[in-house]
Amino acid sequence: MTKAWTVKDIPSQVGKRIIVTGANSGIGWHAALELARAGAEVTIASRNEMKAADAARRILAIVPNANVDTGKLDLSNPKSVNAFAESQLSLSRPIDVLINNAGVMALPDRRESVDGHEMQFATNVLGPYRLTALLLPALLQSAAPRVVTVASGTHAMGGPVPVADLDSKQSYKPIKAYAKTKLANILVARELQRRAGDRLLSVICHPGAAKTNLFADTSALMLLAAFAVYPLVQNAAMGAEPTIMAATSPDVKPGGYYGPGGFMRLRGHPTEDKTSSIAENTEAGRILVDELERISAIGFPL
Repeated sequence: MTKAWTVKDIPSQVGKRIIVTGANSGIGWHAALELARAGAEVTIASRNEMKAADAARRILAIVPNANVDTGKLDLSNPKSVNAFAESQLSLSRPIDVLINNAGVMALPDRRESVDGHEMQFATNVLGPYRLTALLLPALLQSAAPRVVTVASGTHAMGGPVPVADLDSKQSYKPIKAYAKTKLANILVARELQRRAGDRLLSVICHPGAAKTNLFADTSALMLLAAFAVYPLVQNAAMGAEPTIMAATSPDVKPGGYYGPGGFMRLRGHPTEDKTSSIAENTEAGRILVDELERISAIGFPL
Protein backbone atom coordinates (compact mmCIF):
# COMPACT_ATOMS: atom_id res chain seq x y z
CA MET A 1 0.00 0.00 0.00
CA THR A 2 1.84 3.07 -1.29
CA LYS A 3 -0.74 5.75 -0.47
CA ALA A 4 -2.74 6.52 2.63
CA TRP A 5 -5.80 4.31 2.97
CA THR A 6 -9.09 6.15 3.46
CA VAL A 7 -12.76 5.22 3.40
CA LYS A 8 -12.74 6.11 -0.29
CA ASP A 9 -10.77 2.88 -0.78
CA ILE A 10 -13.53 0.63 0.58
CA PRO A 11 -14.44 -1.84 -2.17
CA SER A 12 -18.10 -2.55 -2.80
CA GLN A 13 -19.62 -4.53 0.05
CA VAL A 14 -22.83 -5.32 -1.81
CA GLY A 15 -23.99 -8.83 -0.98
CA LYS A 16 -21.92 -9.06 2.20
CA ARG A 17 -23.38 -9.66 5.63
CA ILE A 18 -21.43 -7.99 8.42
CA ILE A 19 -21.94 -8.04 12.19
CA VAL A 20 -20.41 -5.24 14.26
CA THR A 21 -20.50 -5.55 18.04
CA GLY A 22 -20.82 -2.38 20.08
CA ALA A 23 -21.88 -0.43 16.99
CA ASN A 24 -24.36 1.85 18.72
CA SER A 25 -21.69 4.55 19.16
CA GLY A 26 -18.09 5.55 18.58
CA ILE A 27 -15.79 3.51 16.40
CA GLY A 28 -18.31 0.71 15.93
CA TRP A 29 -21.00 3.11 14.72
CA HIS A 30 -18.72 4.81 12.22
CA ALA A 31 -17.59 1.40 10.94
CA ALA A 32 -21.21 0.31 10.56
CA LEU A 33 -22.05 3.55 8.76
CA GLU A 34 -19.28 3.24 6.18
CA LEU A 35 -19.88 -0.47 5.62
CA ALA A 36 -23.59 0.20 5.07
CA ARG A 37 -22.71 3.08 2.75
CA ALA A 38 -20.58 0.62 0.75
CA GLY A 39 -23.60 -1.67 0.35
CA ALA A 40 -23.17 -4.25 3.11
CA GLU A 41 -26.00 -5.68 5.15
CA VAL A 42 -24.96 -4.58 8.62
CA THR A 43 -26.15 -5.87 11.98
CA ILE A 44 -25.59 -3.56 14.94
CA ALA A 45 -25.11 -5.78 17.99
CA SER A 46 -25.52 -3.89 21.25
CA ARG A 47 -26.47 -4.62 24.85
CA ASN A 48 -28.86 -1.65 24.75
CA GLU A 49 -31.68 -2.22 22.28
CA MET A 50 -32.87 1.40 22.34
CA LYS A 51 -29.40 2.73 21.59
CA ALA A 52 -28.98 0.16 18.81
CA ALA A 53 -32.27 1.24 17.23
CA ASP A 54 -31.22 4.87 17.47
CA ALA A 55 -27.87 4.03 15.87
CA ALA A 56 -29.67 2.35 12.98
CA ARG A 57 -31.94 5.38 12.54
CA ARG A 58 -28.93 7.68 12.42
CA ILE A 59 -27.36 5.55 9.69
CA LEU A 60 -30.59 5.53 7.70
CA ALA A 61 -30.79 9.31 7.99
CA ILE A 62 -27.41 9.49 6.22
CA VAL A 63 -27.79 6.48 3.92
CA PRO A 64 -31.54 6.12 3.28
CA ASN A 65 -31.17 2.87 1.35
CA ALA A 66 -28.90 1.26 3.97
CA ASN A 67 -29.56 -2.37 4.85
CA VAL A 68 -29.14 -2.26 8.62
CA ASP A 69 -30.70 -4.15 11.49
CA THR A 70 -30.01 -4.66 15.18
CA GLY A 71 -29.58 -7.39 17.74
CA LYS A 72 -29.31 -7.50 21.52
CA LEU A 73 -25.90 -8.65 22.72
CA ASP A 74 -24.30 -8.36 26.16
CA LEU A 75 -20.87 -9.93 25.77
CA SER A 76 -20.42 -10.29 29.52
CA ASN A 77 -23.47 -12.56 29.75
CA PRO A 78 -23.13 -16.07 28.25
CA LYS A 79 -26.91 -16.44 27.86
CA SER A 80 -27.06 -13.22 25.87
CA VAL A 81 -24.18 -14.29 23.64
CA ASN A 82 -25.81 -17.67 23.06
CA ALA A 83 -29.18 -16.09 22.25
CA PHE A 84 -27.67 -13.59 19.82
CA ALA A 85 -25.65 -16.29 18.07
CA GLU A 86 -28.72 -18.52 17.80
CA SER A 87 -30.70 -15.65 16.27
CA GLN A 88 -28.02 -15.14 13.63
CA LEU A 89 -27.55 -18.83 12.88
CA SER A 90 -31.31 -19.32 12.57
CA LEU A 91 -31.21 -17.14 9.45
CA SER A 92 -29.33 -19.98 7.74
CA ARG A 93 -27.19 -17.54 5.77
CA PRO A 94 -23.44 -17.02 5.62
CA ILE A 95 -21.80 -14.31 7.68
CA ASP A 96 -19.03 -12.63 5.70
CA VAL A 97 -17.45 -10.48 8.41
CA LEU A 98 -17.60 -10.46 12.20
CA ILE A 99 -16.13 -7.34 13.80
CA ASN A 100 -15.40 -7.85 17.49
CA ASN A 101 -15.39 -4.19 18.48
CA ALA A 102 -17.35 -3.89 21.75
CA GLY A 103 -15.44 -3.57 24.99
CA VAL A 104 -14.92 -1.82 28.30
CA MET A 105 -11.75 -0.03 29.39
CA ALA A 106 -9.92 0.20 32.70
CA LEU A 107 -12.98 0.00 34.92
CA PRO A 108 -12.09 1.87 38.12
CA ASP A 109 -13.08 -1.01 40.40
CA ARG A 110 -13.10 -4.78 40.04
CA ARG A 111 -16.55 -5.97 39.01
CA GLU A 112 -17.83 -9.41 38.12
CA SER A 113 -20.07 -10.62 35.33
CA VAL A 114 -23.22 -12.64 35.98
CA ASP A 115 -21.18 -15.83 35.84
CA GLY A 116 -18.45 -14.59 38.17
CA HIS A 117 -15.68 -13.41 35.83
CA GLU A 118 -13.87 -10.09 36.07
CA MET A 119 -15.86 -7.71 33.88
CA GLN A 120 -13.10 -6.59 31.52
CA PHE A 121 -12.06 -10.19 30.88
CA ALA A 122 -15.69 -11.27 30.46
CA THR A 123 -16.56 -8.45 28.04
CA ASN A 124 -13.34 -8.03 26.09
CA VAL A 125 -12.08 -11.61 25.84
CA LEU A 126 -14.40 -14.40 26.94
CA GLY A 127 -17.54 -12.95 25.31
CA PRO A 128 -15.95 -12.29 21.90
CA TYR A 129 -14.29 -15.71 22.00
CA ARG A 130 -17.64 -17.38 22.69
CA LEU A 131 -19.40 -15.34 20.00
CA THR A 132 -16.74 -16.08 17.38
CA ALA A 133 -16.77 -19.80 18.15
CA LEU A 134 -20.56 -19.97 17.95
CA LEU A 135 -20.73 -18.02 14.68
CA LEU A 136 -17.87 -19.84 12.96
CA PRO A 137 -20.16 -22.32 11.16
CA ALA A 138 -21.94 -19.40 9.43
CA LEU A 139 -18.66 -17.59 8.79
CA LEU A 140 -17.16 -20.64 7.15
CA GLN A 141 -20.10 -20.74 4.75
CA SER A 142 -18.89 -17.45 3.28
CA ALA A 143 -16.62 -17.49 0.24
CA ALA A 144 -14.12 -15.21 2.00
CA PRO A 145 -14.91 -14.90 5.73
CA ARG A 146 -13.15 -12.45 8.01
CA VAL A 147 -12.98 -11.97 11.75
CA VAL A 148 -11.77 -8.53 12.78
CA THR A 149 -10.55 -7.98 16.32
CA VAL A 150 -10.25 -4.46 17.72
CA ALA A 151 -7.28 -4.39 20.07
CA SER A 152 -5.18 -1.55 21.49
CA GLY A 153 -1.61 -0.33 21.64
CA THR A 154 -1.84 -0.87 25.39
CA HIS A 155 -1.51 -4.62 24.73
CA ALA A 156 2.24 -4.15 25.14
CA MET A 157 1.62 -3.56 28.87
CA GLY A 158 -0.34 -6.79 29.24
CA GLY A 159 2.50 -9.26 29.70
CA PRO A 160 4.12 -11.46 30.65
CA VAL A 161 2.95 -14.44 28.65
CA PRO A 162 1.34 -16.89 28.92
CA VAL A 163 -1.38 -14.62 30.24
CA ALA A 164 -2.17 -15.52 33.85
CA ASP A 165 -4.78 -14.56 36.46
CA LEU A 166 -7.34 -13.87 33.73
CA ASP A 167 -9.94 -12.80 36.30
CA SER A 168 -7.52 -10.49 38.15
CA LYS A 169 -8.26 -12.18 41.47
CA GLN A 170 -4.69 -11.92 42.72
CA SER A 171 -4.40 -8.25 41.85
CA TYR A 172 -6.70 -5.76 40.14
CA LYS A 173 -5.17 -2.68 38.57
CA PRO A 174 -7.56 -1.07 36.06
CA ILE A 175 -5.12 -0.27 33.25
CA LYS A 176 -3.12 -3.47 33.70
CA ALA A 177 -6.30 -5.55 33.56
CA TYR A 178 -7.38 -3.74 30.41
CA ALA A 179 -3.97 -4.16 28.76
CA LYS A 180 -4.08 -7.86 29.59
CA THR A 181 -7.40 -8.22 27.77
CA LYS A 182 -6.06 -6.41 24.70
CA LEU A 183 -3.02 -8.68 24.63
CA ALA A 184 -5.37 -11.64 24.94
CA ASN A 185 -7.42 -10.32 21.99
CA ILE A 186 -4.36 -10.41 19.75
CA LEU A 187 -3.21 -13.83 20.94
CA VAL A 188 -6.68 -15.30 20.36
CA ALA A 189 -7.02 -13.70 16.92
CA ARG A 190 -3.70 -15.12 15.79
CA GLU A 191 -4.41 -18.54 17.25
CA LEU A 192 -7.71 -18.51 15.37
CA GLN A 193 -5.78 -17.77 12.19
CA ARG A 194 -3.33 -20.60 12.86
CA ARG A 195 -6.11 -23.11 13.48
CA ALA A 196 -8.25 -21.96 10.55
CA GLY A 197 -5.46 -21.76 7.99
CA ASP A 198 -6.75 -20.44 4.68
CA ARG A 199 -10.40 -21.07 5.59
CA LEU A 200 -10.79 -17.54 6.95
CA LEU A 201 -8.91 -14.30 7.50
CA SER A 202 -8.35 -13.17 11.10
CA VAL A 203 -7.20 -9.55 11.23
CA ILE A 204 -6.38 -7.27 14.15
CA CYS A 205 -6.59 -3.49 14.36
CA HIS A 206 -6.32 -0.66 16.84
CA PRO A 207 -7.74 2.88 16.73
CA GLY A 208 -4.78 4.76 18.19
CA ALA A 209 -6.09 7.57 20.38
CA ALA A 210 -9.72 8.28 19.55
CA LYS A 211 -12.65 9.97 21.24
CA THR A 212 -15.14 7.26 22.24
CA ASN A 213 -17.50 6.56 25.12
CA LEU A 214 -14.98 4.13 26.64
CA PHE A 215 -13.86 7.05 28.78
CA ALA A 216 -17.30 7.34 30.38
CA ASP A 217 -16.49 4.61 32.92
CA THR A 218 -12.76 4.33 33.42
CA SER A 219 -10.10 4.90 36.03
CA ALA A 220 -8.73 8.30 37.03
CA LEU A 221 -5.28 7.26 35.84
CA MET A 222 -6.63 6.37 32.39
CA LEU A 223 -8.40 9.73 32.22
CA LEU A 224 -5.14 11.44 33.17
CA ALA A 225 -3.29 9.57 30.43
CA ALA A 226 -5.97 10.55 27.92
CA PHE A 227 -5.67 14.20 29.01
CA ALA A 228 -1.90 14.04 28.48
CA VAL A 229 -2.28 13.00 24.84
CA TYR A 230 -5.46 15.00 24.20
CA PRO A 231 -3.90 17.17 21.47
CA LEU A 232 -3.25 13.96 19.52
CA VAL A 233 -6.67 12.40 20.03
CA GLN A 234 -8.58 12.01 16.76
CA ASN A 235 -12.31 11.74 16.25
CA ALA A 236 -14.16 8.43 16.24
CA ALA A 237 -14.58 8.49 12.46
CA MET A 238 -10.80 8.47 11.98
CA GLY A 239 -10.42 5.98 14.81
CA ALA A 240 -12.73 3.64 12.90
CA GLU A 241 -10.63 3.63 9.74
CA PRO A 242 -8.31 0.78 10.85
CA THR A 243 -11.36 -1.36 11.63
CA ILE A 244 -12.94 -0.65 8.25
CA MET A 245 -9.66 -1.29 6.46
CA ALA A 246 -9.21 -4.60 8.31
CA ALA A 247 -12.75 -5.61 7.36
CA THR A 248 -12.60 -4.71 3.67
CA SER A 249 -9.12 -4.23 2.21
CA PRO A 250 -7.88 -6.97 -0.12
CA ASP A 251 -4.32 -6.19 0.99
CA VAL A 252 -4.46 -7.07 4.69
CA LYS A 253 -2.50 -10.09 5.84
CA PRO A 254 -3.58 -13.12 7.89
CA GLY A 255 -2.98 -12.30 11.53
CA GLY A 256 -1.94 -8.78 10.52
CA TYR A 257 -2.14 -5.75 12.79
CA TYR A 258 -3.30 -2.36 11.50
CA GLY A 259 -3.59 1.06 13.07
CA PRO A 260 -3.02 4.77 12.51
CA GLY A 261 0.17 5.57 10.63
CA GLY A 262 0.71 9.07 11.97
CA PHE A 263 2.54 10.49 14.98
CA MET A 264 3.36 7.80 17.56
CA ARG A 265 0.76 5.57 15.87
CA LEU A 266 -1.91 7.52 17.74
CA ARG A 267 -3.57 9.27 14.80
CA GLY A 268 -3.74 9.35 11.03
CA HIS A 269 -4.95 7.06 8.28
CA PRO A 270 -4.37 3.34 8.83
CA THR A 271 -1.40 1.28 7.80
CA GLU A 272 0.23 -1.98 8.81
CA ASP A 273 1.64 -1.85 12.34
CA LYS A 274 3.74 -4.12 14.54
CA THR A 275 2.63 -5.71 17.78
CA SER A 276 4.77 -6.17 20.83
CA SER A 277 6.88 -9.33 20.81
CA ILE A 278 4.74 -10.83 23.59
CA ALA A 279 1.77 -10.77 21.19
CA GLU A 280 3.72 -12.93 18.75
CA ASN A 281 4.12 -15.83 21.17
CA THR A 282 2.48 -18.77 19.44
CA GLU A 283 2.54 -21.02 22.48
CA ALA A 284 0.91 -18.34 24.64
CA GLY A 285 -1.91 -18.10 22.10
CA ARG A 286 -2.45 -21.85 22.11
CA ILE A 287 -2.49 -22.00 25.91
CA LEU A 288 -4.93 -19.09 26.14
CA VAL A 289 -7.39 -20.48 23.61
CA ASP A 290 -7.27 -23.87 25.29
CA GLU A 291 -8.10 -22.15 28.59
CA LEU A 292 -10.96 -20.17 27.05
CA GLU A 293 -12.32 -23.40 25.62
CA ARG A 294 -12.14 -24.98 29.07
CA ILE A 295 -13.86 -22.02 30.76
CA SER A 296 -16.63 -21.66 28.16
CA ALA A 297 -16.98 -25.34 27.22
CA ILE A 298 -16.99 -24.14 23.60
CA GLY A 299 -14.18 -24.64 21.11
CA PHE A 300 -13.46 -23.26 17.67
CA PRO A 301 -15.26 -25.75 15.35
CA LEU A 302 -12.37 -26.05 12.90
